[in-house]
Amino acid sequence: MAESMACHQPCLVSPAFLDVIRSDETSAPITGVALSSVYKILTLDVIDQHTVNVGDTMHLVVDAVTSCRFEVTDPGSEEVVLMKILQVLLACVKGKASVRLSNQHICTIVNTCFRIVHQAGTKGELLQRIARYTMHELVRSIFFHLQNIDNTKCAFINGTATLKQESNGLNNEHALASGQLENGRLNSAHDAQPLSPGIASSTATVVTVAVMDENTAIASRGNKTDPHELQSMTEPYGVPCMVEIFHFLCSLLNVAEHMGVNPRSNTITFDEDVPLFALTSINSAIELGGASFCRHPRLLSLIQDELFRNLMQFGLSMSPLVLSMVCSIVLNLYHHLCTELKLQLEAFFSCVILRVAQSKYGASYQQQEVVMEALVDFCRQKTFMVEMYVNFDCDISCSNVFEDIANLLSKSAFPVNNPLSSIHILALDGLIAVMQGIAERIGRGSLSSEQSPVNFEEYTPFWMEKCDSFGDPNDWVPFVRRRKYIKRRLMIGADHFNRDVKKGLEFLQGTHLLPNKLDPQSVAFFLRYTAGLDKNLIGDFLGNHDEFCVQVLHEFAWTFDFQDMTLDTALRVFLETFRLPGESQKIHRVLEAFSERYYEQSPHILANKDAALVLSYSIILLNTDHHNVQVKKKMTEEDFIRNNRHINDGNDLPREFVSEIYHSICKNEIRTTPEPGFGFPEMTPSRWISLMHKSKKTAPFIVSDSRAYLDYDLFVALSGPTIAAISVVFDNAENEEVHQTCMDGFLAIAKISAYYHLENVLDDLVVCLCKFITILDPLLFEESVLAFGDDTKARMATETVFTIANRYGDYIRTGWRNILDCILIFHKLGLLPTQLASDAADESQVTTETGHGKPNSNSSSSTHLQYMTPKRSSGLISRFSQLLSLGAEEARSVPTKGQLVAHQQATQTIHKCHIDSIFSESKFLQAESLLYLARALINAGAQPLKGNRISEDEDTSVFCLELLVTITLNNRDRVGLLWKGVFEHISNIVQSTVMPCALVERAVFGLFRICHRLLPYKENITDELLRSLQLVLKLDARVADAYYEQITQEVNRLVKANASHIRSQFGWRTITSLLSITARHLEASEAGFDVLMFIMSDGAHLLPANYILCVDVARQFAESRVGLVDRSIIALDLMAGSVNCLEKWSNNAKKAVKEEEVEKMLQDIGEMWFRLVQGPRKVCLDRREEVRNHAFLSLQKCFTGAVGIHLPPDLWLTCFDQVIFTVLDDLLEIAQAHSQKDYRNIEGTLVIALKLLSKVFLQFLQELSQLAAFCKLWEGMLSHMEKCVKVKIRGRRSEKLQELVPELLKNTLLVMKSRGILVQSSGSGENSLWELTWLHMKNIAPSLQSEVFPEQDSEQLQSQHKQIEADGSLGLDANISVPSNEKVGQDGAGISWEEVQADYAEYDIIIVVGAV
Repeated sequence: MAESMACHQPCLVSPAFLDVIRSDETSAPITGVALSSVYKILTLDVIDQHTVNVGDTMHLVVDAVTSCRFEVTDPGSEEVVLMKILQVLLACVKGKASVRLSNQHICTIVNTCFRIVHQAGTKGELLQRIARYTMHELVRSIFFHLQNIDNTKCAFINGTATLKQESNGLNNEHALASGQLENGRLNSAHDAQPLSPGIASSTATVVTVAVMDENTAIASRGNKTDPHELQSMTEPYGVPCMVEIFHFLCSLLNVAEHMGVNPRSNTITFDEDVPLFALTSINSAIELGGASFCRHPRLLSLIQDELFRNLMQFGLSMSPLVLSMVCSIVLNLYHHLCTELKLQLEAFFSCVILRVAQSKYGASYQQQEVVMEALVDFCRQKTFMVEMYVNFDCDISCSNVFEDIANLLSKSAFPVNNPLSSIHILALDGLIAVMQGIAERIGRGSLSSEQSPVNFEEYTPFWMEKCDSFGDPNDWVPFVRRRKYIKRRLMIGADHFNRDVKKGLEFLQGTHLLPNKLDPQSVAFFLRYTAGLDKNLIGDFLGNHDEFCVQVLHEFAWTFDFQDMTLDTALRVFLETFRLPGESQKIHRVLEAFSERYYEQSPHILANKDAALVLSYSIILLNTDHHNVQVKKKMTEEDFIRNNRHINDGNDLPREFVSEIYHSICKNEIRTTPEPGFGFPEMTPSRWISLMHKSKKTAPFIVSDSRAYLDYDLFVALSGPTIAAISVVFDNAENEEVHQTCMDGFLAIAKISAYYHLENVLDDLVVCLCKFITILDPLLFEESVLAFGDDTKARMATETVFTIANRYGDYIRTGWRNILDCILIFHKLGLLPTQLASDAADESQVTTETGHGKPNSNSSSSTHLQYMTPKRSSGLISRFSQLLSLGAEEARSVPTKGQLVAHQQATQTIHKCHIDSIFSESKFLQAESLLYLARALINAGAQPLKGNRISEDEDTSVFCLELLVTITLNNRDRVGLLWKGVFEHISNIVQSTVMPCALVERAVFGLFRICHRLLPYKENITDELLRSLQLVLKLDARVADAYYEQITQEVNRLVKANASHIRSQFGWRTITSLLSITARHLEASEAGFDVLMFIMSDGAHLLPANYILCVDVARQFAESRVGLVDRSIIALDLMAGSVNCLEKWSNNAKKAVKEEEVEKMLQDIGEMWFRLVQGPRKVCLDRREEVRNHAFLSLQKCFTGAVGIHLPPDLWLTCFDQVIFTVLDDLLEIAQAHSQKDYRNIEGTLVIALKLLSKVFLQFLQELSQLAAFCKLWEGMLSHMEKCVKVKIRGRRSEKLQELVPELLKNTLLVMKSRGILVQSSGSGENSLWELTWLHMKNIAPSLQSEVFPEQDSEQLQSQHKQIEADGSLGLDANISVPSNEKVGQDGAGISWEEVQADYAEYDIIIVVGAV
């Protein structure tokens, strides 16, 4: 069928149907059938744009349907026909052949549909809905076509119509508003009867309908019609019809104005459906047309002026539906056309959104709610707030829209004295939407990570700041930052100006915004464009008679553009910027400047500037006369005209011109006094006209992309109010969805704060969150746990705050204290895992140590784990066992299901928080954040320290100390940051504790853990670490006694694991100080001696740095009676064996390159050896015979080992004086003063001492004989021998000593003689040694001289001397026979001569003893 119909020409097929439709003799059903047939033809795609004569056909169809006539038989059939009319017209526009319709056809169709819409109010609801739907679909279909229209082909020929022409079109009355339909004609819109398409009540049985005629309402734009416009209306439809339709829809918003009804009052009598319908259609047109409006100037001008002016009016409507639709339209306009509507958007936000949103301007709650919803929709646009800030807050000529919106949202989110309402939630949503938008842009890049500071080094006219390219962020971002800096400074200057004009100008000069020498132009621009200035002060300044002020006034007037303005409008615009002074002379000067500027720009009617001045005066007088309530007799129009005769250079002004001014002033007052306060002004006609003129010169609207150019500036301004608002709403809200929204907002703020390194903001955020957690009372144990499990807010806040701590801990500072407060609460409630206070290095370090065969250092930590956990059990079952056993007398209660759930939720929440990660991952924290965390732990742990005692809350201090040690160990690579604070904290604990307790125990052993872990890695602070162990020496005696065994074990592990890392003398001094104490401690001595053996055995870890210290400790162990005699003997052996190290170091020292270094090393080694021999010397006086005698043997080994050390000779003299002679003197004193019980066999010890003296003297005789003080040394030896012979032990002289001393001296004299040291001489002086020797010998053994030096030597003695000289060892190889089997001692403790000879064997000397 469709193919057969396509073969025919449509014009031949359709006339029958069209005639029926036009006929007024057909009934409604028949007309309906004809309309249905036409509709079917249109929808079956029989007609398309390529069909023959399709244009004529569509023209006929539209004409027929819009001229439809029928006889009404019943209301139902009438509505059916009207529905079919709508159906056919919509099919015409939506069909493929619609492109053939002309502009006139489209206008006719829209008019017809609207008439049906308007009259459907008296019909059924179905018709009303279909009519409105059809109208909206028509508008959508028409404006959807706008995107495909080429501006150059389809625009009006005179498409560059001026804004004034468009504005004047508003005064034209449309046929829709003024036409009448009676017996086939339009009814008046003012009639009581509703408009009905072609329906009129009459006595006739046939009722005709005339929907439209050629004189269409849309097409008539006035009495004068441009022929070019008429021609364009016959062309295929495009921009011309869209202009007409859009203008028609805008004109529907003027119904209230035409009817004299204020849409902002509560007395709206007209049907709000009309403006609501128009707004909905306009919104559809903008949605479909989108950015295409920008390509068509006439459409754009309608939006910029007529539409927006009406939107400003209906934005103050009391109807929430109307207000909502207005906001929706503006949102679409912002989305598509923001670049063309900069000042309009500013005006809408300032005069509508910000005004209605506040109840102080009389807006209802419903209005405020609608506006807040709209504002939130704007905020959800990702770049909205950025663009508000860039285009308005950074423009000195615009208001701070961003700042005002931010203040509005933050204030509206606070439920001050009222319960939480939807407005509070909406405001919060807006703030969070802005924050989330900023958070999403993080990482998308910006021009620079840091803002370059803006500074004015020299004066530059701030109003001449230019941007090279508003499309290039590299240009406009620095430009707006600089402009914002200027605006901020201008605002400060305005504040100074309002208090003192002179100081205000001086401040601006100081900031280089005004020149050092003021010029009129700069001051004029400051007064003109700076917001916040006191308008009274501006008026007084401009009206001043001072010459400079007069020049400023002239420049001020020249900042205005009065082109195409009427005089009264220009005067309104001029006087809105300041308050007109009250003095007549000042008024004259001001109006004179205004008149001169106005005449220069608008000389069309006025003959000269004097005419403008006189007329301006008349306008001011008329304004005062008409609007002053004190004036009873008002000036009439005739009076005003008469007063202004002959002022135009002797001629009269046109009556219409003067009359228009009169009515304008009477209708709208010129306000010469500023509005009180700094609120948001109402849009007046004069302000709107000024805005439209200003929009031609304003800077372009800057469109921001999705990169974070100025997000830092926005966030700094928003963060504080937003955090406070979210916190208050979260506190007052009961809805879990609102709670989650608040938490999302907190996380977004935290992310932004961390990205921009805003530590203060992040700290404030943490404080706000923690206050929801710290309300728990740890003293009410079970109650708090249950409350935490049941409290959704507390659990959500907990998860959020620890999420922030784990993600953004780098930028938390003082907030760590609050986070730690929360952790301590959970610790006291037993909700934390026991391993929280363990350091991450534990497992890895233990594995490493055991792998190297070193002892596990974790044993002590595990021993004291009970101090790391709460005293209460933290297990869920044990909790309930506590809950069940509240008292022996109380009945045991079973926990309810709700309590079980609460406990489970509490534990799950803590598990999700990953609190342990804060400390185990602290090694990744930035240095400053780590320091604040450590300080927080120190402060929290230090609180229980009160005076010299530990408070009851010791568990908290122990817990904080463990965490502090944990982060110290986890940050070994930068322990220097933490060490000072950690050490001071532990030091305070140690020094303030007088009784053993868990806290001091953890402090001491925590210190050892730190040293044990860090020594292998931090050589640069080895001394610092070891110095810290000196705190152990400061422990109170009772505390030290309780823990010293464990302390020594820790020292043992420390030294064995890190001996190779301890290099300095200071470090070893600390270790040896600790070991020296263990020598006197019964429990600790064994472990301490084990450490000493580890260090000194075979010299494995002996160093020049620790040699003297270790020898001293070994002496203390040798002297100590805590252990067995064997330990003292081993200690002496350790000392004696250490001489090998000295010999090795001495040999190594000789290899040094520099002679000075060799000398210094040998000198140091000599000092160490001297300290070595002093050690056994003190033990030689021990009461225990075995120890005492072994000390002499050790001393002997030390002297023997000195052969390879190359000691300086002078040192030997010191050694004899301070070691050998001293020990003999002490022994002799002991032998005489003490009983046998105190010092058993002291006589045998003296024998050993004398042997030692003789051996050492003979061993080093050659070196000693070269000394100048040899005589003194020899005299000392003889005198001590003499003392030993004469000493009385137990009241009698010792036979052993009397026998031993002569023999020892005889051998010594023989060696001295053989070496030529002791030579016979009869003189004195140089040979005084001879006389000195025999002087003492007379008291010891007088016969020795004759034995050693007979007058004639025997052959045997000569041969022996020759053999000694031949051996070349000067007596060291001489053989001296000793009678065998002769005993020196009498008991088992005595020493035989065989033993003496054996002792001398190491010197290769055989002692020969003759008869005494």
